[in-house]
Amino acid sequence: MTSDASAPWLVVGLGNPGPEYAMNRHNVGFMVVDLLAERMGGRFKRAGKAQAQVVEGRIGPPGPAGRRVVLAKPMSYMNLSGGPVTALRDFYKVPTEHVVAVHDELDIDYGTLRLKLGGGDNGHNGLKSMTKAMGPGYHRARFGIGRPPGRMQVADFVLKDFSSAERKELDYFVDRTADAVECLVTEGLERAQGSYNS
Repeated sequence: MTSDASAPWLVVGLGNPGPEYAMNRHNVGFMVVDLLAERMGGRFKRAGKAQAQVVEGRIGPPGPAGRRVVLAKPMSYMNLSGGPVTALRDFYKVPTEHVVAVHDELDIDYGTLRLKLGGGDNGHNGLKSMTKAMGPGYHRARFGIGRPPGRMQVADFVLKDFSSAERKELDYFVDRTADAVECLVTEGLERAQGSYNS
């Protein structure tokens, strides 16, 4: 953890831009940061020269005790997320350990949540791009989507919308992930893992 507690946080939802991708499993990161923005009362706007949309605000107690946070949605495609994220990190002077990537995760069951700092990309193209651009030392909020059924290709599975059965619980899981990110930013990784790692 950085010694500068006052440094802002950058919470990045990973996904693909465009309405045709909005309900894809691969876009759950966008869903979570959209909810966080709603809670902060902010609207996403174009971020200067960075290929991203951002909302600036605070998470936690009202006033100066709250943590400064930039929510971001890269407007590049998933496999090019690293460029926009690094540009935002540098522009807002965010330490890498204050960056949180919210993303879908194939290797954990649907709706299961895991928070961690650092690690590999597990074949996730968004993480691969971020790690290549700035190293692995950022936080991840891993939203489980499970493995594809039968012989379905991974690429087809992640770019499909959540099933009708999954959608029944999707709002709850997105809400819980948003809570977990808020806890991570305000109370630290250990407390957030203890409360939310399922």
